[in-house]
Amino acid sequence: MKYVADLMTQDIFPLKSDQTLNVVRLLMRTVHIRHVPILDRNEKFVGLLSHRDLLAYSISKLADINPLEQKEIDRHIPIKDVMRTEIATTTETTELKEAIAMMMKNKFGCLPVVDKEHYLIGIITEEDISRLAIRLLEKEAERQKLVQVKP
Repeated sequence: MKYVADLMTQDIFPLKSDQTLNVVRLLMRTVHIRHVPILDRNEKFVGLLSHRDLLAYSISKLADINPLEQKEIDRHIPIKDVMRTEIATTTETTELKEAIAMMMKNKFGCLPVVDKEHYLIGIITEEDISRLAIRLLEKEAERQKLVQVKP
């Protein structure tokens, strides 16, 4: 694995900027994701909404708001009003080491992967990197077993 294309997730679930927060909550709950790329009407990447962002826009449970009231509030808040738009992106030809270093340095939970025209083609997340680390550790453990078996 050398490039972002080798690790990125292409099975992504973007939403449109004119959809509302209740749709984001439902999507995150249903497919168990923490980062939702946001597209404009032309299908180009324009922003991101993370689980952490969504929590920040939730009314605190301390305010004694029940889930139905929160859902009703969310139904009237367009994603474009709360999404982050200053998002670093990467390309599929970026070296994986460079993309991971950027994520670590800036404490990014993900990097959307876009083409030259800014169409979303994938996403690389901390979870993708963790899975890679596990695979590499397993390969190393297997290699160590083989070395120990040889006389």
